[in-house]
Amino acid sequence: MTDKTRKYFNLAQDYVMITLGLFTYAFGFTAFILPEKIVIGSVTGLSSLIHFWLGWNVALTYYAINIILLCIAFKSVGKQFVLRTIIGASIATFFIGVLQPMFPEPIVQQQTFMNVILGAVLCGLGLGVVFTHGGSTGGTDIIAAMVAKHSTISFGRTMMYCDVLIICSSWLLFHSIDKIVYGLIYMVIYSVAADRVINNTRQSVQFMIISKKWEEISDNIIKVAHRGCTVLDGTGWYTKTAVKIVMVMCRKHESVNIFRIIKETDREAIITQSNVNGVYGFGFDELKVRISNKKNNTTLPEELPTENDIQNQ
Repeated sequence: MTDKTRKYFNLAQDYVMITLGLFTYAFGFTAFILPEKIVIGSVTGLSSLIHFWLGWNVALTYYAINIILLCIAFKSVGKQFVLRTIIGASIATFFIGVLQPMFPEPIVQQQTFMNVILGAVLCGLGLGVVFTHGGSTGGTDIIAAMVAKHSTISFGRTMMYCDVLIICSSWLLFHSIDKIVYGLIYMVIYSVAADRVINNTRQSVQFMIISKKWEEISDNIIKVAHRGCTVLDGTGWYTKTAVKIVMVMCRKHESVNIFRIIKETDREAIITQSNVNGVYGFGFDELKVRISNKKNNTTLPEELPTENDIQNQ
């Protein structure tokens, strides 16, 4: 498979997974949350609040709010973010519009708490998949992006403020503390579920390999596993002889392939595997840091945060 073919294949795979994630999100929202009249955060919650108040279609309201926010924030968020958000919002709008009429009542009857838990887990898992594959659904992300661009308030904190404000606004309509509490419970469970998906896909491991066949192992790792490696100089203190140590970092799900390559090359190789909290750089995660502006002593984002950064804050 050529690099160009692999690029298109990975892109197609990403869009398939984004679509699946948005379907999962839409199903969790329309089958468990919306029939219980629970207002959640983000634009989804705002559109459902308008639906309960004015009777407007949830899907169309959701799409319209996203488009309005994108028009306002176009210069702040950039073309790529706008394009990804339009695609994600369009797919989510389609699924919500199709699924909503199918569930006039919640799937689990007379079990509001259970419906909130199931809906939050499904929504969190769905959006976790979307964010992992580079998708975007817009919503309060857009507001947070604008605030982060022109202030020192963190991206995640702005989103939290917006979501809590939307959830608490349901008091004006329902005058029910229970619905606010359910909305806040949803927000916590949803965040944990999304974090779990994102962190599992981003987990990395580090291998330290000591072998006389270090050259062959290194070449096979590059050719077969398509991972880079670093060869370090060491000394075996028991034998007082020089040794070569091959250091490899890869995703956790790629570790089986690394073990297979080593075993097929040198069964006597000494291997250590350790989990690492994060690997940043070429081939791994992009490092997001804030750089200091010495002229006015403010901290500016080096780059607009992505949805993965949202979930980790």
